[in-house]
Amino acid sequence: MTLYLTRLIPHPASRLAQQELGASTSHASLHRRVMSLFPDGIPEQARTHFGVLFRVEDTPRGSHLLLQSNQPPDPARLPAPYATLTTRPLDTLLDALEPGRTLHYRCTASPVRKPGATTRAHYNLPAVIPLNGNAAEEWWQRQADQAGLKTLTLHSQPVDAARDRQYPAGTTRADRAKHNNRVHHHRVRFDGTATITDPDLLRTAILSGIGRGKAYGCGLLSIAPAPDPA
Repeated sequence: MTLYLTRLIPHPASRLAQQELGASTSHASLHRRVMSLFPDGIPEQARTHFGVLFRVEDTPRGSHLLLQSNQPPDPARLPAPYATLTTRPLDTLLDALEPGRTLHYRCTASPVRKPGATTRAHYNLPAVIPLNGNAAEEWWQRQADQAGLKTLTLHSQPVDAARDRQYPAGTTRADRAKHNNRVHHHRVRFDGTATITDPDLLRTAILSGIGRGKAYGCGLLSIAPAPDPA
């Protein structure tokens, strides 16, 4: 299966694009915009069907979107003007993965701990505990190990949580006040270098993403070749 990486850069004249990629946007709205780039008619799990993972990148020139998918997104499905899209296949990069090779990596993920029912009751803990600092970095080390990577360097940086509300299908605007289904995905960006221990595990992690909150801009693992350590 071919994977594609797309860079979406908002058009300077598009206030809609600037708004949807901004920090205050509804992450559900951004997810809908991303999914609008792919064909309709998938009854359920469309994100999984198209292998969609995405991440908003903040740069000195403003925010842009990185989007990974198993088929190229269709720029004609965007309102005009909205953004320019540049898409390239990842086959060459993925085919070159081999044990011992050194990589740069980046992933904005949602590091959490889910204590068992007994522990929650004893300590009066929530069902999901967000992790920060050393605890978040230890979480990432475990994820990297499972993804076929041996971490060499690691820098973590908290980013704004993804917040939204979910409503049952068919809920009208008038009925939304009756529901309090808040979505909150704690997010941390992890950057660094690593060596490959298992290329197959790494390809699977790139394809599937890491952690929870993938519909809210979490889990996309980006890699690039790096010089081997001396």
